[in-house]
Amino acid sequence: MSLFFNLFQKKLFFSTMLILSFFSVLGQEDKPLNDTNDVKIDSLYREDQFYFVFTYNSLQQKPAGLNQQKFSIGLSGGFLRDMPINKTRTKAFATGFGLSYNNYNNNLGISGTAENPTYTILGSQSNFDKNKFTQLLIDVPLEFRWRTSTYQSYKFWRIYGGMKFSYLAYSKSVLQNSDGRVVINNNTDFDKFLYGLYLSAGYNTLNVYAYYGLNPIFKSAAIDGVKTDMKFLNIGVIFYIL
Repeated sequence: MSLFFNLFQKKLFFSTMLILSFFSVLGQEDKPLNDTNDVKIDSLYREDQFYFVFTYNSLQQKPAGLNQQKFSIGLSGGFLRDMPINKTRTKAFATGFGLSYNNYNNNLGISGTAENPTYTILGSQSNFDKNKFTQLLIDVPLEFRWRTSTYQSYKFWRIYGGMKFSYLAYSKSVLQNSDGRVVINNNTDFDKFLYGLYLSAGYNTLNVYAYYGLNPIFKSAAIDGVKTDMKFLNIGVIFYIL
């Protein structure tokens, strides 16, 4: 019986070693598959991102006497789809969808109606309590991207630039002075389609941002018979979030 038991133990030992060796070989054969998966992940690497922008808004090519009052801000956000164009994926095109809210405090008084607005320079701020116009825009950016990113790191240098096309979904102007309060919604003289160039650059999440409008804000706004061709210049910071 003792001899039989010893033989059984030896067989069990060798069987166990054989099974362990088998799994060890399988484990070694699986390793190249992991390397293949790493390559596959690398080949699918993209910088698809949500973005948020905070800007100071400035009016350019202003008519004589027009000044900005207080602090004019802009807020925007959206999503960008990344489309790499080289093997290292450091260059890409991107496009997407976003929304922008822009506020402009100034002394350009807008009165009349949405269909027939009139424009005047209000002079010093002592002549009015509040005067501003705001816009809500639907944005479609199209940009070229250069960055030092890899699929292993989300911290990198970037320079992104391109053109942004915007559709004016809603506008509002408010003039409040001693004569009362004038509010105009959806002024038809605001250009519905705006476009301009923009650039963002920086490291990791925080980047500087600038946008310059290429076409005028108004279609036919005139002050004392002189047409105004004001454009936007927005400067601030942009945050990218994966």
